[in-house]
Amino acid sequence: MINTIFGLLGLYILIHSNKKTWTITGFLIGIFWFWWIALSFRDYGFAWAIPIGVVIIALIYALIFWLLAYISQLLSKKIDIPQPFINIIMIFAISYIHPFGFDWLKLEIIFVDSYIGVTPLDFILVLISLSLIKYNRYYILISLFAINPNLSIVSFQDKNIDLITTNISIKDKWNIDLMDKNIEDTFKIIQNSIDNNFSIIILPESIIPKFINKNEYIKDRLKEYSNHISIVIGGLYLDDNGTPRNSTYIFSKDNIEIANKVVLVPFGEANPLPKFLSDIVNKIFYDGAIDYKASKNVYDYTIDNIKYRNAICFEATSERLYENSPKYMIAISNLNWFTPSIQPTLQKLLLKYYHRKYGTIIYHSINGSRSYIVW
Repeated sequence: MINTIFGLLGLYILIHSNKKTWTITGFLIGIFWFWWIALSFRDYGFAWAIPIGVVIIALIYALIFWLLAYISQLLSKKIDIPQPFINIIMIFAISYIHPFGFDWLKLEIIFVDSYIGVTPLDFILVLISLSLIKYNRYYILISLFAINPNLSIVSFQDKNIDLITTNISIKDKWNIDLMDKNIEDTFKIIQNSIDNNFSIIILPESIIPKFINKNEYIKDRLKEYSNHISIVIGGLYLDDNGTPRNSTYIFSKDNIEIANKVVLVPFGEANPLPKFLSDIVNKIFYDGAIDYKASKNVYDYTIDNIKYRNAICFEATSERLYENSPKYMIAISNLNWFTPSIQPTLQKLLLKYYHRKYGTIIYHSINGSRSYIVW
């Protein structure tokens, strides 16, 4: 109820506000919704740049909101329609504006845990209703069509799947002196799952920070375990051209499948800037490392006659991964780049949003936050 009231109130204020309020709103959303993005500077030796990064993010969203309000104001005067009616179009459009390919600003997620639905139709009905408050006393009749409560409070535990949570810091993960120990600890986790009679184990993104396809020892160990349990595990992949990929490896009954990431993290894995600028950024922040390469198509794999959609961290929150409405998804993440922060909560809200929109049941294994199932 609290989420419903505050969500409606926030949208009502924005619909009936001017350009100045929109600009301030964008600036504050940039700070309070996305400040955590700049935390990744810590692990590249640029912790001093975190405040600068936060301000830049805030300014980008302030500019987006100012531009939308400016267009709304201009159209309202030109076609002689009250501005609140134009504003609802601009608010609806916000969810489809992705600066540098980053698409985590979806205003609909304020209704994920509420009495309001989260589909585009639900959202537009709510916006229309709120815009009519000053003009039509029957506005409430329209909003009734958007009521779609998500009231399930029952937890769900799949007794066949061992959903692993780890908490290895970024520093320790890439520490050469600790790498072998961390890999052996991963093998112990798999053995423990076998001892507890699980049929599938899911481990987080890049839990093995090596090119598994080039490491015969790791491959052989995982193949051996896969005779007793199906393993879904994050690791790196190096193609024949020497280009790295962020991948999921699926070991099942001595069979290996490799699912490469489809949607890469802007700047973190692939630089969205023009090449000459991209090369400069990569040299300054990433020691000249080349960008990862994305796979062209989403990837489904089957374990025990059940088909799962593969998703790695950021891409699990991308609309593209839900094409054809997959029934099940296995997502793996490494969130220690951004913890402690609100990032794991925001990601969970987005996964719940896509679950409510497409009906996909999501198994999410995480390094740096508690793993969970969205169902």
